[in-house]
Amino acid sequence: MALTGVEIFKLLPKTNCKKCGFPTCLAFAMKLAQRQTSLDLCPDVSEEAKQKLGEASAPPVRPIILGAGDKAVKMGEETVLFRHDKRFVNPSVFALEIKDTSSEADINSKIEEVLNSEIDRVGQKLKIDAIAITNDSNDAGRFEAAAKIVATKASEVPVIICTANSQAAEAAVKLFTDKKPIIYGVNSENTEAMVNIAKTYKATLGVTVSTAFGGSGGGLDELSNLTEKVKSLGIADIVIDSGARNAKEIIEHNTLVRRAAIRKNFKPLGYPVITFAQREDSLVEALITVIGVAKYSSIIVLSSIEKWKNLALFTLRQNLYTDPQVPMQVEQKIYKFGEPTSDSPLLITTNFSLTYFIVSGEVENSKVPSYLAVMDCEGLSVLTAWAAGKFTASKIAQFIKESGIENDIKHREITIPGYVAILSGAIEDKLEGWKVTVGPREANGIPAFLRTRAAK
Repeated sequence: MALTGVEIFKLLPKTNCKKCGFPTCLAFAMKLAQRQTSLDLCPDVSEEAKQKLGEASAPPVRPIILGAGDKAVKMGEETVLFRHDKRFVNPSVFALEIKDTSSEADINSKIEEVLNSEIDRVGQKLKIDAIAITNDSNDAGRFEAAAKIVATKASEVPVIICTANSQAAEAAVKLFTDKKPIIYGVNSENTEAMVNIAKTYKATLGVTVSTAFGGSGGGLDELSNLTEKVKSLGIADIVIDSGARNAKEIIEHNTLVRRAAIRKNFKPLGYPVITFAQREDSLVEALITVIGVAKYSSIIVLSSIEKWKNLALFTLRQNLYTDPQVPMQVEQKIYKFGEPTSDSPLLITTNFSLTYFIVSGEVENSKVPSYLAVMDCEGLSVLTAWAAGKFTASKIAQFIKESGIENDIKHREITIPGYVAILSGAIEDKLEGWKVTVGPREANGIPAFLRTRAAK
């Protein structure tokens, strides 16, 4: 049961020391009750209070780490049902399925697809995060052989070991010691054996009621009983699968699980959800994955990762898991494209990530060495920043003067976005000796604009 702010306050030091960043202990307690801050921020809280408050202050969906090192991914830790309430925290993990019945060549090919899946979108590196090795043969030896290939060729990629066969699970998981894998396939029949393996190899357990993995098909009640049993046996890190496979079930089950965790603080379902989206039709698989991303799946297993599908899914995931209260932005500075000289053109735009990457892409496409002045407008686009009074003549003039660009160019000409042509006269007044040129309204006009000017 979650504690109220007043109940939490009674366990705090009540010194109002402000070390936590809040004006009073009561204010801190209220934020803690709403799960909008962390108990770690209070340096003076007693060990007894920590023990009592730990459960209350923990996020309703348990945070889980999959993998180790630089490629490890974090799941769970969610606190809201709807993104606009606050934000979604840890993006869905995309995992490519590799069956142990596949040939060695096919396994190697899929591994290469995962390793080469990374793309750069608005400054973020997006990729397929994990590999799910499936014991399709139900043979421990064959499963171990497939796992060995993955362990050798993709040693840093997080791994999900999918089998209800405890013998096969142990044969595979020993290859990923200290890599924090997930052993998925824990059901009512193999719980004790799987728990012992997880303890030995420090793995997370994937609990399921799916009949495909030996489960009872008993639904959420059976699932919550299983998680409680696994927890009582000493395993705290768990991911859950309700057995949902079609779109209707995924929406229904995932929503019920998230509501139970968030609204009711129901701990037996307060774990990351794994969803299996594999379909023969790649477009249908993509659509099922879209549902999983939008409706609370922490891990989604795919059977194929074509580039078109990756781009669509990466973009959706990035959009949903970007904090709506914090615009994506890039650093304020003068960016160089090509090898600009003192005669190269100077353009200016705002630091909204999407604006920057669109504009910079078109500047690169022009093949004209250029300078691009990116001004801090709190992550707003050009027109929005202008309307908000953050992209004004006086602020642009101040930025240009302080940037030091005057030392790098001998001309005194700056190109502004066409949508704020109205600023040209005022900028010339503020930047004495400078000429302001109005550039294209749309970014796709930049290459022709720069080439034309370079040809003069």
